[in-house]
Amino acid sequence: MSVSEALTGSSRNTDRGLPWWPLLALATTAFMGLMTEALPAGVLPEMARDHSVGESAMGQALTVYAIATGVSAIPVAAATARWRRKRLLLTAVAAFTVANLVTTLSSSFPLTMGFRLVAGMAAGVVWAELVGYARRLAPARLQGRAISVTMAGVPLALSLGIPLGTYLSRVFGWRAAFLLVTLISVVLLVWISASVPDHPGRPAGRREPILRALALPGVAAVLSVVAAYALAHNILYTYIAPFLEAHRLGDARDRVLLVFGIASLVSICVTGATVDRLLRPLTIASAILFIAAAVLLALMAGNALVVHVATVLWGLGWGGISTLLQTAVTDAGGGRGQALLVTTWNWFMAGGGAAGGVLLDTLGPASFPWSVLALLLPALVVVLVARRHAFPARRPVTT
Repeated sequence: MSVSEALTGSSRNTDRGLPWWPLLALATTAFMGLMTEALPAGVLPEMARDHSVGESAMGQALTVYAIATGVSAIPVAAATARWRRKRLLLTAVAAFTVANLVTTLSSSFPLTMGFRLVAGMAAGVVWAELVGYARRLAPARLQGRAISVTMAGVPLALSLGIPLGTYLSRVFGWRAAFLLVTLISVVLLVWISASVPDHPGRPAGRREPILRALALPGVAAVLSVVAAYALAHNILYTYIAPFLEAHRLGDARDRVLLVFGIASLVSICVTGATVDRLLRPLTIASAILFIAAAVLLALMAGNALVVHVATVLWGLGWGGISTLLQTAVTDAGGGRGQALLVTTWNWFMAGGGAAGGVLLDTLGPASFPWSVLALLLPALVVVLVARRHAFPARRPVTT
């Protein structure tokens, strides 16, 4: 028996429960994707100083990453449709590794941004593959939970990775944080090779018209909520450092990020345990919590206690949203819906970084929570109204 077979078990064994080793490897892949994407937000002032650029310019490290992911997701999916899935996943993680190593060593702003584009393209592959992998590994009755386990890497990156990176940047410099990410990526390559089962690509001649999935009932509604969440979150998260500094809380940056991440982790644990039964109420609760956080930040951001309470609400509202929206769009549109979600998510993440930079330079950081409110209130209305196909009270049976 091979190492892969020993760790994953046969397809018959997945009917007994979740195959934890492969799912945890996928969760770690999600962790690395989010760390690679969001780490610049935690070390933004330090990176900006070393590259001799302003914070709004350095913030575009997140923007170009997201643009690359959004632009490449569909064409890369089409170009690699016939690749073995494991080979594709390993290639993407290897690209993360190289991009983070270059970022660690680079003193050139253009070179750093160029490899952020490379990392963003790799992320397009990762986010497009993870949910499909998780669903294939689990029996139908546990698919939502398998997705939740896989996407747990996102709040873990927020709760542990980004605060740790922020702390390391203060003690050893921001490059130490990127070096740590690089080393974890090397370990991850070995883990995936040993534990994650392979799957064939799409047979020649089978072409799924991805954009036609927009016409499927519920897909457009879910994607509109995805766009609002990605834009709102990234306006605030990318520039959390200048927002806190504007309210004389700059020294609390790593603590605020830690609180946000822990709350996100709690959210995804609750979501993972209940998403298969409570998709709709969880999505509504998520929007309400994020909106409440924005209200507190808009009105009382000068109070440290209020900021921490708002951060808890923000994390609770954000942590499980990836699982919720991934599940909703896959229920409505299958794999094609998932590809559209990756594209939408990252285009609007890029928009969040760009819009946040404009807001920072024009209206100032106090405008961030008001922008969140302007985006999420309509999103809540969509969730409430789209109760038949996008966010039904009872999920359709999937295989």
